[in-house]
Amino acid sequence: MVYADNAATTRVSEKVLEAMLPYLGEGYGNPSSIYQLGASSRMAVENAREQVAKALGAASAEVTFTSCGTESDNWAIKGAARQLARKGKKHIITTNFEHHAVLHTCQHLEKEGFEVTYLPVDSEGLVTGDLVGDAIRDDTAIVSIMYANNEIGTIQPIGEIGAVCRERGVLFHTDAVQAVGAVPIDVAGQCIDLLSLSGHKIYAPKGVGALYMRKGIRLDTFMDGGGQERGRRAGTENVASIVALGTAIEDVYLDFHKRTAHIRQLRDTVISHALRMPRVRLNGSLEHRLCGNVNISIEGIEGESILLMLDNAGIAASSGSACTSGSLDPSHVLLAIGLEHEVAHGSLRLSFGSFNTQQDAEYICQQLPVIVERLRSMSPLWDRMQKQQ
Repeated sequence: MVYADNAATTRVSEKVLEAMLPYLGEGYGNPSSIYQLGASSRMAVENAREQVAKALGAASAEVTFTSCGTESDNWAIKGAARQLARKGKKHIITTNFEHHAVLHTCQHLEKEGFEVTYLPVDSEGLVTGDLVGDAIRDDTAIVSIMYANNEIGTIQPIGEIGAVCRERGVLFHTDAVQAVGAVPIDVAGQCIDLLSLSGHKIYAPKGVGALYMRKGIRLDTFMDGGGQERGRRAGTENVASIVALGTAIEDVYLDFHKRTAHIRQLRDTVISHALRMPRVRLNGSLEHRLCGNVNISIEGIEGESILLMLDNAGIAASSGSACTSGSLDPSHVLLAIGLEHEVAHGSLRLSFGSFNTQQDAEYICQQLPVIVERLRSMSPLWDRMQKQQ
């Protein structure tokens, strides 16, 4: 099998698995316990916290572990919005093509009386600092803009946006779930106040994430209970997965340039071959793009049909976000960048990671045109499009 859906989830690396296994076995102590077995678990958690902080350019006290990126997004946006609402700030700014963890959170807050501005993006999925600055008002509580889009891979000018927010005295949150491990991150230099990340996108297991909160920001506790995570998030820590996250985030930045250059080569190989087919377009920015992301629209056929035939050929891919794969509606991301419904329906996302090889990319390049030609030969829509030319 050629696995080309790393934006959905990644395989746990051997190094990460080895690091977490002791805490599923003999190192099972509760990190809140004071005896040696518990203390060793506490040390493992704090070591992982330092690893995550170092990767972000943060202090370890600014990192809180969560269950996933979605929890981190919810906590950051709801926590900041509700806290600043007490000061009369009930306005939120985001974009119209965020992950649903952000969009649905904002929609929930609208029901609580908050006003949300959904900024448009351009045809490549980019938003500018000036556009954000123009939308900021005296009652703006928080700006939340994703670092890199999960579907089309567009990387936003985060430093520029963060500087605008800092200058205007508005909190800035970024969903960096797709960006961590793919781009260098410096929360201080980029003026980021809150940042969400997830382990299973960087070769750690599912069910662990983190929220960076800049020193001085104190959000309300997300869950009531014990005093874990410095009293910020109740619940006994998932030690093995936290250790895995720390190991994974350290590992993806150890040989960062060589690893991302390899992944980028696979991406560019597939993009160049895909664009040789007629009526195929690349979605998102080529210049400002995640190293492993390929998102194309293939006119005349449905994305789901492509996925099924790719699967039959041993290729695992996606037509968009894995979180919405059961939806029959076209991607809100592709509609946001101006694609028509019928074009958006024919989208394909291939996302590469550290375990992919050049042979994987070449196999996809071999199979994809054959599949597209076969599906188009059966498509009344494609037949009609050909006759209209």
